[in-house]
Amino acid sequence: MWTLLGIAVVVAGFAFRFNPLLVIAASALVTGVAAHLGPLEILAAFGKAFNDNRFVSVVFIVLPAIGLLERAGLQERARILIARLRGVTVGHLLLIYLAYRQIMAALGLVSASGGAAQMVRPLLAPMAEGAAQSRLGTLSDAVRYRIRALAAATDNIGAFFGEDIFIAMSSILLIKGFLEQNGIFIQPLQLSVWAIPTALLAFVIHGARILLFDRALHRDTGKTDAPQ
Repeated sequence: MWTLLGIAVVVAGFAFRFNPLLVIAASALVTGVAAHLGPLEILAAFGKAFNDNRFVSVVFIVLPAIGLLERAGLQERARILIARLRGVTVGHLLLIYLAYRQIMAALGLVSASGGAAQMVRPLLAPMAEGAAQSRLGTLSDAVRYRIRALAAATDNIGAFFGEDIFIAMSSILLIKGFLEQNGIFIQPLQLSVWAIPTALLAFVIHGARILLFDRALHRDTGKTDAPQ
């Protein structure tokens, strides 16, 4: 029963809002000690889980790197860089990123080309805020949160509707398997082709939302030019 102490560590860690990665690591360590495992055995268990679940490696590599970059001023530099481009608005930036995200997802590069951890938080959201601030001046917290939410939505929509165009995506294979179970035989390429109109409509609809938000942002602030 002592091995259940790891669960208590998880509950306590999340209750006190500690770093989730540290909480999970501490929980695994406590569980290993309670199970009378030595340091090398605990480390070997970590290594086995790391090797058996390759997707975990992305988390352990990306998140610490992004944390170090943010501590070194990555968000601030991204905000300053985009603020220098006077002609760029929030709408222009997010529309370009939406097209980029959909195209890369359609090529099968979903995880490598974006995501909340890799792109939205450290780069896209600060750049969108910088674009708005360069034209509208100081932004309220409410406006900042709306920009961040729209940046996250743009990333999700671009990935969700773009990935089905790639024939080797798990969702395409799942649909193919489901149809075959019901006596409908179809090639993955056919499913991918029919995903293209949906992706185009998603781009048009969300692109319109982005441009409407951009227009409303300028109208609500009563400014159209960068502050002098």
